[in-house]
Amino acid sequence: MEKDLVLFVLFIAVLLLCSWLLGKYMTRVFNYEKTWGEKVFASLENVFYKIAKVDPREEMSWKEYCLNLLIFNALGMLSLFMLQLTQAFLPLNPEQLPNVETWHLAFNTAASFMTNTNWQAYSGEATLSYLTQMLGMTVQNFLSAATGAAVAVALIRGLVRKNAGQLGNFWADIIRCTTRVLLPICIVATFMLVSQGVIQNLDPYVDVQTVEGARQTIAMGPVASQEAIKELGTNGGGFFNANSSHPFENPTPLTNFLEMFLILVIPTGLLFTFGEMCKDKKQGYAVLTAMLLLFILMLGVCYASEKYGNPIVAAQGISGDTAMEGKEVRFGIGSSALFATTTTAASCGAVNSMHDSYTGLGGLVLMLQMMLGEVVLGGVGAGFYGMMLYVFITVFIVGLMVGRTPEYLGKKIEAKEIVLTIAGLLIPAATILSMSALSCLTEAGQAGISNPGPHGLSEILYGFASGVGNNGSAFAGLGANSQWYNVLIGLAMLIGRFAVIVPVLAIAGNMAAKKAAPSGAGTFNTGSVLFAMLLAGVVLIVGALTFLPALALGPIVDQLLQRLKEGKVYRPQQAEQALRDFFRQGNISALRELALRFTARHVDQDMLAYMRLHKIEGPWPASGKVMVCVSASPFSAQLIRAAQRLAQGLRAEFLAVHIETPERRFPNGDQERERLWRNLNLAK
Repeated sequence: MEKDLVLFVLFIAVLLLCSWLLGKYMTRVFNYEKTWGEKVFASLENVFYKIAKVDPREEMSWKEYCLNLLIFNALGMLSLFMLQLTQAFLPLNPEQLPNVETWHLAFNTAASFMTNTNWQAYSGEATLSYLTQMLGMTVQNFLSAATGAAVAVALIRGLVRKNAGQLGNFWADIIRCTTRVLLPICIVATFMLVSQGVIQNLDPYVDVQTVEGARQTIAMGPVASQEAIKELGTNGGGFFNANSSHPFENPTPLTNFLEMFLILVIPTGLLFTFGEMCKDKKQGYAVLTAMLLLFILMLGVCYASEKYGNPIVAAQGISGDTAMEGKEVRFGIGSSALFATTTTAASCGAVNSMHDSYTGLGGLVLMLQMMLGEVVLGGVGAGFYGMMLYVFITVFIVGLMVGRTPEYLGKKIEAKEIVLTIAGLLIPAATILSMSALSCLTEAGQAGISNPGPHGLSEILYGFASGVGNNGSAFAGLGANSQWYNVLIGLAMLIGRFAVIVPVLAIAGNMAAKKAAPSGAGTFNTGSVLFAMLLAGVVLIVGALTFLPALALGPIVDQLLQRLKEGKVYRPQQAEQALRDFFRQGNISALRELALRFTARHVDQDMLAYMRLHKIEGPWPASGKVMVCVSASPFSAQLIRAAQRLAQGLRAEFLAVHIETPERRFPNGDQERERLWRNLNLAK
């Protein structure tokens, strides 16, 4: 355990130091300032500008920025889709692999790599040619990462700029990010990986004879170059089906450390970039502190659960770690738990162990990090702008608590920004839950489950959380290569990516056009440790309220069943009988009904005691009433309809109230007056 703790501390220390340096460098890159190697980079970038026929100095509004982003990504997805369906006729295919077998698998894969998800419902070495791997997957690994970074930087500009309305140039952002950040780091990382034994070639596959005399085909390919950007860009799609647990992708503890470092270095560096660009480093430090608090908490729970292991295995007299199923012996519990927590904290999806084999609580941590929106450090760019949505919610809550208009960096957070923020948080969550429920209810969805029961639900939840969170890792027990899951998870990946990006860019555009007021005595300090703790708390509370019921039926039940089998609820000899005879669905439903009856009886007793205390004769005339306040607000009509539906559902009396005061007896202007009368008529 001591070695594992040293590894954790060393990893975080190295990550923070290098991210600080990278953050300063990225500030110059995204401020369009000169950097080292300017002549080389500028010459290379000018070639792309000429091909695209764009002026990198031309600023864009948020709508222009968003439109260019959507068109660019749509074309990238289409080209990758076509490449998969024609690879049999193209060069660099020494194994003569056929075209990708079905249109829905090609659609899923194209959506996956374009959205930075890299969900793989196929075996890479047996499905894709070298050309498809390099021209399709590796190129999209660069471009999808650059897209995420561009959105993050556009949001920073929106928060920092005053009375501007422009967010920079999309083409300049993705090209400078690719040439000056991603490409140089990947070149260095590729050489480091090759030096440790990661292969890099275009040779045909090799047939060898094993010690037992059987013949085995060993896959070759350009692995190191894809491995570097797969981790740095938080993509995660492996050249091999076994991903980073394959010795050709991740052979040594040093490569394991390097790959984990690459996953988080840019997401962490962007927080330092944020502090530099807004001229207030404490703002970046506060968000980073909240992320690190969550990361350390998740890592601690995951590691403790896996280290505790499986007492049933330990009872057989086996010494050492007992939760090694699905983990590589060369990495052990510590490196496996750290890698798993890192890859699900970021929207990466690379794995050096099989998450399906983790304990109930260990798997819950990995799943929860994706359900939270991949904001625990997160993916390249995506982690930052996802966490900023939680920042706006936290600022809004603080504003309600102190009775002030929410502000962030001197700019007011108004109704439009809150609505967009809620959309960016709720749409992905609703997609995870609704698609998971649909898969549980249909034969096509149930056909992919290999472990019926709570773990089967966990496999489905994990799959859609991974897709919507643009993570790409999986509980491998889910048979996802079917038309149902290929199409549904493909759509989930698109929704999870662009249902967040579009609101974020809209928020950035709105904020860029606002004035910034100087902070006063009543302004809440968003660069403080207190704000960091509030932010971390809001993230956990929102996640718990949204996903706890689903998690309770999946990984939490998994953990409880394990405790039952361990003899911690019944004696070991009684546990199996209890599972078979007592913990059935009918009995559980009956227990739920008894609990509701018990609660109702206690409420009735409390009411009778209150009536006796205040000498109130019965029966108590209890009936529901729903009251709504009517105003000239454009949101008032929506509120009235919601209150009417609630009253009808509860069979309660509906009351509508409008209040006028001497200071403001009538609405301002004819438009407000007309809207008020329309709302009052609606409430009748």
